[in-house]
Amino acid sequence: MNFLNYAIKISDTEPEILSELRRETNLKVLMPRMLSGHFQGLLLTFFSKMIKPQKILELGTYTGYSAICLALGLSENGKLITIEKNDELKNISQRYFKKSKLDKKILQLFGDAKEILNKIDDLFDIVFIDADKREYLLYYNLVFDKVKNGGYIFADNVFWNGKVLNEVEKNDEYTKGVIDFNNFIKQDERVEKITLPLRDGLMLIRKK
Repeated sequence: MNFLNYAIKISDTEPEILSELRRETNLKVLMPRMLSGHFQGLLLTFFSKMIKPQKILELGTYTGYSAICLALGLSENGKLITIEKNDELKNISQRYFKKSKLDKKILQLFGDAKEILNKIDDLFDIVFIDADKREYLLYYNLVFDKVKNGGYIFADNVFWNGKVLNEVEKNDEYTKGVIDFNNFIKQDERVEKITLPLRDGLMLIRKK
């Protein structure tokens, strides 16, 4: 048993509704590894409960696992807006939002995040970026002014299956997008940042 497995063993168990969602995602949806999963989900819930956000923005709903995890920490009248390009996932995500009894706090929008973000004027306590890796830096620039001072941006998959450590293939726009994002954040003096070697790399960014 390695330390990660031991950490999972002595942490809280996965809530039943999230376990059910994870199982259904693995059975019915392509690329189920895109799901945040138990351990990272616990961490997102912990962060959200510590911050007690009024408003959360998520880019990339997938089947709704991370949205539920983050929404569990919302303040009493809080709201989470989550954006997903693939409307074929709507049936699963919205069904589980209702099962979790968080559907009144979660607003799901479908379409191109770049276009939708231009229509959103809210200020957010937390932004979770987990969408098209080619567009990470663009998403960051689009959401930056929508994050409160002292607010947080979480970015998933910043290791991108370890490809960030290797020479980038000529046509690999996904890896290039992640590397460009990582390098930009490293140099961005407007924020504090730390990257956790958890799953596929989770970067935590705090706006000063």
